[in-house]
Order: sequence, then C-alpha cells, then structure tokens
Amino acid sequence: MRIESDFLVIGSGIAGLSFALQAANHGSVAVVTKRDISESATKYAQGGIASVFSTEDSFDAHVEDTLVAGAGICHEDVVRMVVEEGPQTIRNLIEWGVKFTTSGEKYDLTREGGHSARRILHAEDITGREIERALVEAVLQHPNIQVYEHHIAIDLITSAKVERRKPERCQDETNHCLGAYALDINKDRVITFSSKITLLASGGAGKVYLYTCNPDVASGDGVAMAYRAGATVANMEFMQFHPTTLFHPAAKSFLISEAVRGEGAILRRRDGTAFMEKYHKLRDLAPRDIVARAIDNEMKTSGDDCVFLDITHEPADVVRNRFPNIYQTCLEFGLDMTKEGLPVVPAAHYLCGGVAVNGNAETDLPGLYAIGEVAFTGLHGANRLASNSLLEAAVYAGRAFRHSCEAVKSMQQDRRDIPAWDSSTATNSDEMVVVSQNWDEIRRTMWNYVGIVRSDKRLARAMNRIKMIQGEIEEYYWNFNITSDLIELRNISTVAELIVSCAQMRKESRGLHYNIDYPERDDVNGKKDSFIKKEF
Repeated sequence: MRIESDFLVIGSGIAGLSFALQAANHGSVAVVTKRDISESATKYAQGGIASVFSTEDSFDAHVEDTLVAGAGICHEDVVRMVVEEGPQTIRNLIEWGVKFTTSGEKYDLTREGGHSARRILHAEDITGREIERALVEAVLQHPNIQVYEHHIAIDLITSAKVERRKPERCQDETNHCLGAYALDINKDRVITFSSKITLLASGGAGKVYLYTCNPDVASGDGVAMAYRAGATVANMEFMQFHPTTLFHPAAKSFLISEAVRGEGAILRRRDGTAFMEKYHKLRDLAPRDIVARAIDNEMKTSGDDCVFLDITHEPADVVRNRFPNIYQTCLEFGLDMTKEGLPVVPAAHYLCGGVAVNGNAETDLPGLYAIGEVAFTGLHGANRLASNSLLEAAVYAGRAFRHSCEAVKSMQQDRRDIPAWDSSTATNSDEMVVVSQNWDEIRRTMWNYVGIVRSDKRLARAMNRIKMIQGEIEEYYWNFNITSDLIELRNISTVAELIVSCAQMRKESRGLHYNIDYPERDDVNGKKDSFIKKEF
C-alpha cells in the first residue's frame, strides 16, 4: 500500500502538529504517529513555555540566560532568533486555542531554574497537556490533514536506497528523502508513505536509559532513522537528566516540575539539611545539569536512594492552587507535598543533540527536515534552559513550514518506482525474549556507564556491549517479521551507539557531559559541536 502527500510529518507533539497546521493550508499532510495522536512528550510537559512577555524582562536577558545554561557552546545567532520569534509564536498557539493561565488581565508568568526573570507561560501545571489538547483538536478538524495513529516509522526512503547505491553515488542527482516506510501496528502491514517533504518531529530518546521521565514513545526513532539514511547527527553526548523525578515504586517516573523549585522549593538530604548552596550561587535555582550532578553526588556520598524536595514552608493553599496536578498525583501515592518533602531522584529527560539542521530546520539530506527534540539546532548548547524546548519546537515549526512551503511549490511528486517493503523471507519469531533481554541490557548499560557521571573506561565498556548487542539485533531484524518492539530496539541501540561515540569524542567536561578523566572545561579545544555521520 502506498500513500502520497505533499508533506509527511512523523510525530504528533507540539513540533509536528504546529507544522502540520501551517503546512495544511498549502498542501496535503500525512501525520504518522506510533500511538494515539495525543501521546507525545509534549503532553507530559508540566512547567511551561519560555518567552519574553513582561516589560520587566528583555530579549537580551533571555538570550543571556540561555547562553549561560548552555555552557559556552550555544549558537548565539540561533538563540537570539528563537528568543525574538518567541512572542509571536506564543500568539500563534493562543490563536489555535491554547489557554494559558492568567492573573487578572495578564498572563501569569512563573520562573524556573536558570531564568533571571518570570517568563514562563503555563497552564496550571499541565501546560503540555493543554497545548496538545488544542493542537490535536485543530488538526483533527483540518480537511487537508490525514492522521495515521498506531503507525511506527521503520526507515526513511531515499533515492540512494531506491537505486540501491551508496548515497554519494546516486546517478545524476543528490541523494534525497522520498518519504518513509511505516508499520501499521494494528493491521500488521508495512505502508509506503511517499512525500515531497518529510518532517521528523518524533521527539527524544529517554528510553535509551533505564530510568527516564519520558513517555514510552521516546525511543530515539527519528535520530536513528536519519542517521541510517545518511544525515548528520550532533551533540548526542548531552543528555539532560531531570533532577527531580518522583522516587516511588508505584510511580512510573512521574516528573516534579522545575517550577516547584522556581516557586521556592528546597532540596534537602534525608536529615533535612539543604545542600545546593555549596554547589552553585543560585542554590536550588541552578541550571539542571548542576542540580542533577549535585543530587547524584549527595546520594552517592550519603548512600541514600533519594533526596527530598521541600516546599512545606509555603502556604498549603498556594501550593495546591499552583500545582494541582502534581499535588493530586502525589496524594495518590500517599505523599502530601504541603506537609512533607517529596522523595526525588534524577532521570533521563531531554536530548540536547539530535539531527543537525540549519536555521530553516533543513537537514543535510535534501527533502528531510527535523524539528523539536529530534533536532540539533544549536539553541541548547551543552545544557537546555528550562522551558526553552517547547519554544524551540514551535518556533522551528514555523520556520520549517515557511521554507518547505516555498520549496514544495516547485517540486513534483517523485513517482519513481519505490519498492514495497519486502518481508517475503521473514518468519514469525517465537523468541521475543531476545528482544526484551537486549532492550533491558542496553538501557542498564547506558544508565550505569553513560549516565550523569562518565569515564573513558565506562564509555569503552558501554561501546563494546552495544556493538555486541547490535550484531544480535541485525541478525534478528532481517530474519523475522518486524514488530514495533523490534523497531524500537533497533533504534535505541543506534542512539546508544551515537551517544557513546559523541561522548568519547569530547575530551573535557561541559554542561551535561561530565567525564571524571577530564573534569575541567576546555575552552581552547572544547568549544565545538560533536558531529557524526554514517560511513557507507
């Protein structure tokens, strides 16, 4: 089965849906998403979206805060562009129906770690859910958008693959993207999606780690597919660990928003001692990388399995009103945040690297764009500033739309004979335990060896384990009929390799990458990005 469209969007968070809504006024759009349309990392974003919306704030201040958090390798031109396009981008979301919390006649602006001013627009403490609600409603009502739920992308289709040549040897033309193969999970069939423009908006890769606050869909699919197709990937060593994930056996990595510390919460040891003052002058409002390493160090030093986030000194009604979802969820686990500190630990949260793109979200594979967490734009540097991710996704959705819309006007649908997915020699597997075993081993290896604190020896061990597992996966992948679990396993193994490879390239400690063999920041040789491209 073959489906043709002007625009193919892979992913259904703020990035993909914002792009789809704009592109749909200029052509047909197919949105492929591997779960329900609303299931994305956007849905789980609690804190908010950062933008200058107050006369007491400024673009320069937001830029400076982002550069400081990024530890010296943000692309300043990108930072300024995103910050300055922020207010209009927020207005676009509001026009699509997003309802941010107000205080009187003004938007209620809050503050999070690393920010010098109150500039976080939010919808109570379920900002992502509100944004996703509004965008999904708008997308489902648009006649030019067709949504394919429970379809997981397998691989990008390129002219090189169609011609069965190496990318650099395509006849008469540059290798370019023609669409993607995707597995219809419910009907167990592979569909060929042919498109003029393919947009990756598939989110992050938190599931590469054993402990993550990401949803199950975050298996790095877009990064892995783009890399396999020949696109350049960058800065994969910078995986952000959210400092405060609820530590409770029944909680599936429930995130405690940065905004809780922004409103005055204090991190304490089990004995009640506050500890952030000795790690950073901003104490509990320090950037995430510093807070995560501080918690990790406190836990290792004390032997405790968690620390505690304490906001009990604030009036109970203020806490309940500001964080109704967090408060209610914690109550369900027997924890009252107005009366006791919440047990928290760090967990893999946000990938600051990804598929390398320019200011218009173009990759170096023509016809392929990438926006949101799957992309490396240069905004985040070595550490993302809180609430800049939703902003980046929405801003780049607009830029990708404007550029690709102009490009698509002059393009004809590439109707070359794209081969259907061939599974004629594959058989059904009766040993899915192999998939689950390898899945678990990769995630444990990444957590133990490529986590918050790294070393050359740990990285080498991780790479050896991952390469060995990849051999098993490739054999399994081609011999048996594919499933969504097998696709995701293949992808997390690829992303794990990329993270380790980039980490081995960086001979310093900077931002989210901390190597005990190179504990200092090297501003002579280290102020550069880590680019990696597949050799064919």
